[in-house]
Amino acid sequence: MFSRLVFFIKKHFLPDRLKVDRGFMITILVILGFGLIMLSSASSIIAYSTYNDAYYFVKHQLASVAIGAVAFWLASRIDYKHLRKIAFFLLLCSLGLLILVFIPGLGKEVNGSRSWINIFGFSVQPAEFVKLTFVVYLAALFEKTSDTPKRFTSFLWMYGIIVLLMLMQPDVGTLFILSITAFTVYYIGGGKVKHILTLISIGVIGLVLIILAGQGYRLDRFRCVFNTDYSPQGSCYQINQSLIAVGSGGIFGRGLGESRQKFLFLPEVQNDFIFAIIAEETGLIVGILLIGLFGFLFYRTYSIANATPDSFGRNLSVGVGIWLIVQVILNIGGIIGFLPMTGVPLPLISYGGSAIVSAMAGLGIIAGISKQVYLK
Repeated sequence: MFSRLVFFIKKHFLPDRLKVDRGFMITILVILGFGLIMLSSASSIIAYSTYNDAYYFVKHQLASVAIGAVAFWLASRIDYKHLRKIAFFLLLCSLGLLILVFIPGLGKEVNGSRSWINIFGFSVQPAEFVKLTFVVYLAALFEKTSDTPKRFTSFLWMYGIIVLLMLMQPDVGTLFILSITAFTVYYIGGGKVKHILTLISIGVIGLVLIILAGQGYRLDRFRCVFNTDYSPQGSCYQINQSLIAVGSGGIFGRGLGESRQKFLFLPEVQNDFIFAIIAEETGLIVGILLIGLFGFLFYRTYSIANATPDSFGRNLSVGVGIWLIVQVILNIGGIIGFLPMTGVPLPLISYGGSAIVSAMAGLGIIAGISKQVYLK
């Protein structure tokens, strides 16, 4: 009886665990652990002020990480090739959730964007799951080649639907991430450069028209990148407070828990602006090391993709890697004033259950791929 139990454990658990890319796994664990520590520090004041509990956000984030860990484990255990068969179904399900945000009483508006739905008392952001399912769909669609009229037309139809839904919310930051990811997967699948350049040109023209014709705050975000004194107490307030936090951290930081900007000077410190608090409390060196960890995670993702023998697995790995690294660039670039603020979270660190679960499920898929192309 005991020997059969030992055999079962070795067969179903130990081999898989040992075959997973160790560098990939360790990097994820380090980022998650560091993120929880910094979230505890960054969110303590706003949590106590709002909920009379300094650990409110950390407790909820721990629950999200636990769910994300289950999603990671499940995604890493299944044979990723099976996802090919249900790719379209998964995307339709996530798009169905995305449409629900427009139903009164079910969808809710946060910071001017109608991106959330309430399900059994839980807030869910469907766009985060669209990122993952769209990558899976594109990986399957372009498994053989993307250089065919039929596949390109299918790509345009699905991409157009997502663009429309994103603009209706509106959520330009997520749309940008999805677009870069989609164009990258299309390209490595054999897509023509002229098609990509045409789509990018149309996108740039559309973005300019949206900025000029839409709400003034979008144009103000671009103005604040070039001139933070444009509206110091208005549109540029967040970026100004963010730059103060980053600058006051210096090389070594004020010390863990010693941030001043988290005392309700900088909004959304638990979400979009958590990197500013990280830079303030831990300094330039730790901030660069964190960016380096994200870079290393992307490198391992690329290595796994490069070693994957089939195009579906390669497309999947590249798609998830590009999605996460572009999100890192948008988040940190906005915080340091290099890019306009887009409102996208910092992967694996910012508060938010949907983002954590979706990202960990995507990384779990890559972990599953790495088992079959084991990299030492």
